[in-house]
Parts: sequence; structure tokens; C-alpha cells
Amino acid sequence: MQPFFADYLNRLESLHNDIKASMAGLPQAGLDWAPGAGMNSLCVLTVHVAGSERYWIGDVVAKDPSGRDREAEFHAHGLDGASLVARLDGTLAYARTVLEGLELVDLEKRCISPRDGSESNVGWALGHILAHTGLHAGHSQLTRQLWEQL
Repeated sequence: MQPFFADYLNRLESLHNDIKASMAGLPQAGLDWAPGAGMNSLCVLTVHVAGSERYWIGDVVAKDPSGRDREAEFHAHGLDGASLVARLDGTLAYARTVLEGLELVDLEKRCISPRDGSESNVGWALGHILAHTGLHAGHSQLTRQLWEQL
């Protein structure tokens, strides 16, 4: 794997580790708890991050359909910590296989979102994934902090 993509994968893994740390040791009630109306639980955030990463890296960049049901991600409930960690680990493993096949010149290749037909390039899509995962890693950390205040 080229160094750029190895560094990218390391950053994505670091964000996954932040999410995992937010879930560590929580009971099921803590994983399913949402801080308020319209806010997401750690379970939802994790399922959504995994689904989103698989979509952008697979469906958009690699043109490998995932069958993602985005709406269902926001109704996830009752998944234990081990299952949620396995989702993140599976998504990271998939990302590794895609990234291993990319070259720097691929960052400029056009790609299209099957969901809405929007066009971008591979570099933009990969940047979007890091930004999106980082945002939700922060949400996960805040959700954990709020849970601990109960």
C-alpha cells in the first residue's frame, strides 16, 4: 500500500479507536441511550459510521454495491459492544482492501454517488469519510460524557 493510503488508513483506525473507547465498558442501556430528542445513541452512531464508510469507500470509490439501508442505521438498537466493534473492524478491513488497490493518481478519478447521483472525485470522497467519521467520533465522546453524568 502506498504511504499516503497507509497514513489515511491509520487515521481512520484512530477515529475508530476513539469511538470504541466511547463504548468501552458500557452496559447495553448506555449503548442504546440517546442524550435527547433527535440525538443518536452510541449504537446508532457506530452503525451509521460503519454504514457510511462502507458506502463511500465501497459503493462510491470502488463501485462495489453494499445494499446499504441508511435509514435503518438510525433505528439501530440492542447491539452489544462486541457487535458494534466488529462492525467497525469489518469496515476498516474492507477499507484496507480498497485502499491497497489505489494509486495516488486515482485521487483525481471522478466518482458518482449511487444514492443521489452527485459527482466528486476519489480524493474528495476519502476526505469526506474522515471528516464524517471524525464528527461522529466527537458525538460519541460527548454522548459517553453525558451518560456518565446520569
